[in-house]
Amino acid sequence: MQNVNNLIPGTALAIDSSSQLGWYSFRFWAFLLLFIGFMIKLPAVPFHTWLPDAHVEAPTPISVILAALLLKFGGYGLLRFAYPIFPDGAIRFGWLVGLIGLISIIYGALNALASKDLKRLIAYSSVSHMGFVLLGIASATVEGVTGAIYQMVSHGIISAMLFLLAGVLYDRTQDRLIENYSGLASKMKSYTGFILIAFFASMGLPGLSGFMGEVMIFFGAFQSQSINGLVPTWMAITATLGLLLGAGYYLWTIQRMFYGNTQ
Repeated sequence: MQNVNNLIPGTALAIDSSSQLGWYSFRFWAFLLLFIGFMIKLPAVPFHTWLPDAHVEAPTPISVILAALLLKFGGYGLLRFAYPIFPDGAIRFGWLVGLIGLISIIYGALNALASKDLKRLIAYSSVSHMGFVLLGIASATVEGVTGAIYQMVSHGIISAMLFLLAGVLYDRTQDRLIENYSGLASKMKSYTGFILIAFFASMGLPGLSGFMGEVMIFFGAFQSQSINGLVPTWMAITATLGLLLGAGYYLWTIQRMFYGNTQ
């Protein structure tokens, strides 16, 4: 189906088809339906609501598998099926893909900032980081798509580490509420070191894997306006707010859980 010559001329999904359903052709509707399906799996706002609850209720090994592997099938599906089979739909709705990515970045980060449960915070940070993946894919530039793929691989490793570290605390205390911890750095020095590595990697600190993926995504997003016009510059500029919010909720969590007086 990626080769348009294999499509029977005149059929609903053929390039030369004049079939319409409402505002769009059948090819556009097919792209949108695939896009929605993969957005649920990714997940992206507004199809993300199942993820935080799933992570909170799931045991640690399931959260690791879900975050590290299963979420990435959404991005893989877009790159492997939706975009190659319906490139015209990808171009037509590139602005929509970018907009949903931008909303996911900001909305996921704001919810992470407001989260009181450690696993819920990590889950919402995943929504925000998958928004960066969408933004890179939407740009349809070499840098953006490469950065999106790199981000998926990087986030798979980082999120697995984050959920494993959260599981260590929950296994010992049966408590995930951030407000119930304080001063852990003085009691769990090695654990604090691993948490700092995972948090800084997820923040995109230079020298760690999260940095390269996000930098390449922003290179692609900022160039998209001049190369193909799919992602306007204002989207790329607004997306940088997600980096600031990411630093905010991670550093605030470190301050509350690992410093201060031990409870």
